Amino acid sequence: MHPLIAEAAKKAAVAWLTVPGAGQAYPVWSLWANDALHVVTGPGEQTAPGLAEAAAGSAEAQVTMTGDHGGRVVRWPATVAVLPADGEDWAAIAPQLAGKRLNAPGGAEQTVRRWAVDCHIYRLTPGGDPDEAGPTLPDGDLTATPRKTPGTRLPRRPFRLHKVRGA
Repeated sequence: MHPLIAEAAKKAAVAWLTVPGAGQAYPVWSLWANDALHVVTGPGEQTAPGLAEAAAGSAEAQVTMTGDHGGRVVRWPATVAVLPADGEDWAAIAPQLAGKRLNAPGGAEQTVRRWAVDCHIYRLTPGGDPDEAGPTLPDGDLTATPRKTPGTRLPRRPFRLHKVRGA
């Protein structure tokens, strides 16, 4: 495994995933452990479109890590697998992930029990050398049109208590 992947993943709290057929890259909070990135999804947790299909073997995910400066550091291909809730890997990874989960309803133990019933933990293992790192990183800003969300609304006109005279 490339040392830049491990170093960037250890320091990053968020990774950007690109999965074929899922649209634009999206952010997920994650945990780097045992030389792989771990992501939890399910009801009450983050969504990760296309990750289930990638775990089934129909696609390979691309993981982009950013640095503390906000810029891209490395992008690498990942093979995706689901951790079985009754396996040894789950028992080791789930409590660590629950410890990183911000604003979880209940404590870490309750969160792990809920995940075992309702959620999936995906392991994204580096599938080779980085696609982009150092001099091969793009020079452009890579901006994209924001996705439509139910949270988008038209701004309302400001409330004015008294009539405001024009200047």
